[in-house]
Amino acid sequence: MFSRLYERLMSDDYGKVLAVLLLIAFVIIFAGIGLRSPWPADEPRFAEVAREMVTSGNWFFPIRGGELYPDKPPVFMWAIALFYWLTGNMKVAFLLPNALASLLTLVCVYDIAAKLWNVRTARVAGLLLLLVPQFTLQAKTAQIDAMVACWITVAMYGLIRHFYVKSDLRWLCVSGFFMGVGIITKGVGFLPILFFIPVYSQQAWQNRRGSWRMLWEPLLTLGFMLLAVLCWLVPMLYLADSSGNPDFIAYRDNIMFKQTGERYANAWHHILPWWYYLVEAIPSLWFPLSFMLLSRSFWRFLVRHRIALVLFAWVALVVFFFSWSPGKRGVYILPAVPMLALLMAPWLAQQSPERWLQRVIKALLWLVPVLLFVASGMLLAGKKSLVEHLDGVVSPMTVALFFAGSGVAWLVILLWQRRAPALQVFGAVMAATWLLFSTWGYVVMEPVRAGAQKIMADSAERIGPEAELGLVKFKEQFLLFSPIPLTHFSYLAPQAEQYRNAWLWMQEQPNRYLFVPKEEPTPCFDISGGELMGIGHGGEWLLLDRADMLAECAPPKALKRYQMPFSKDRVL
Repeated sequence: MFSRLYERLMSDDYGKVLAVLLLIAFVIIFAGIGLRSPWPADEPRFAEVAREMVTSGNWFFPIRGGELYPDKPPVFMWAIALFYWLTGNMKVAFLLPNALASLLTLVCVYDIAAKLWNVRTARVAGLLLLLVPQFTLQAKTAQIDAMVACWITVAMYGLIRHFYVKSDLRWLCVSGFFMGVGIITKGVGFLPILFFIPVYSQQAWQNRRGSWRMLWEPLLTLGFMLLAVLCWLVPMLYLADSSGNPDFIAYRDNIMFKQTGERYANAWHHILPWWYYLVEAIPSLWFPLSFMLLSRSFWRFLVRHRIALVLFAWVALVVFFFSWSPGKRGVYILPAVPMLALLMAPWLAQQSPERWLQRVIKALLWLVPVLLFVASGMLLAGKKSLVEHLDGVVSPMTVALFFAGSGVAWLVILLWQRRAPALQVFGAVMAATWLLFSTWGYVVMEPVRAGAQKIMADSAERIGPEAELGLVKFKEQFLLFSPIPLTHFSYLAPQAEQYRNAWLWMQEQPNRYLFVPKEEPTPCFDISGGELMGIGHGGEWLLLDRADMLAECAPPKALKRYQMPFSKDRVL
């Protein structure tokens, strides 16, 4: 069977090659769906918002814990909510949107490569995209970035078809519309508009187009981008203004201003130096493509190839755009990966990287099993820096066996493929790694990454069926896993305000308990008598009762509480 699949993959038939590529991608990306819960930091938040959309019927304004979640537009949460409504299983639903979006990204890269060049180059482009660790990792997680990268890739597909395959204004309209969809998924969906800069620069150099077309083509694209944004923006503004609800108005102001321009120009978290992407993120996250940028033959190819040069300029503009903002995360530059794979494909379809570069890549691959065996030994020896991350819920032996087993798998494949080209070896070991991680790895890490499940079950058993539980500075996993009704005191409120509200709530009637993080300051309560319920989200969590309340506490400005009744839908 494998020989037949290989023959199909290496053929010149467009459909056969695409079918095998999609099969490979499906096996790697969809492996493990249903085996794990949403893991911190972002996945539980989006899953909880989606769950509350379904259970409350309020799909337009994202809600988390009964209060508005103003940080992101709703498109990604809509996608999770839709699959949750269809399947009734959050473990399946929360991973499906990005998995499907990544397949669409792969199809766009393959198809445009076939149209620009040929099926052989398209095959290389698809395989290169699957090789990049960042692309596959995000396809297998529930962060927004894989979906916004998909919409950006679709928009780039439309622009490339218009400018380099056959001029067709319909593709400009498609491109603009998906930019708008990208914006209401995550604000950076407009990035394909930067493609006009290198395209028009190249055309001006070649004297190919008049300035009048350079005016109305981007305007047409921007018009359809605005149309897509207005499909969400107009109803949101109407509902916020007509409701008279101050929370809806605050959501409107936050999502339109603070989470867009202010977040970019004056970021308040993930502050990193301008060279972070070039020095730290790209070399590792885009490996091995990042190392192939060191090839002289690639740069000789690039200066001669006008389409690849324009695509590379766009990738550079994207990296520059994100480097300019003080707030940086490696995942932000994911939208550039599909175009990087596309522009490198015609070069690699014609020749292999230099021998020295292949040796470097292979040497780095041989280093991985060594590191895995060292990590396994350190776990068995009880190395504190590793063991402490297991939160006491997984045996170091279990994780050590996983690392050792993964190291053995790498060694077997490296020995088996020792004479193969470096990229083929890397593809083989990464495919095995993703499958191991998505099965054995998920089972091993689930108790650690989803520790809230045991914590909430133990807390419910400890307080009994007649008691009530309150949360201060909660994490979304606690809401997802709670088997009992919950009350919290506004996630968005200052921490001291939450504790004062919780103090008043506990005073109102007996048999109420409070769940708090041990490491944080706790005004109004003495945590020295608190009962440790477990470790989750990197910290210890305590259960407090009325005996732990201080005699006096300054009253809050306004009493806020959000009651979440138990629903079987909350238990994953």
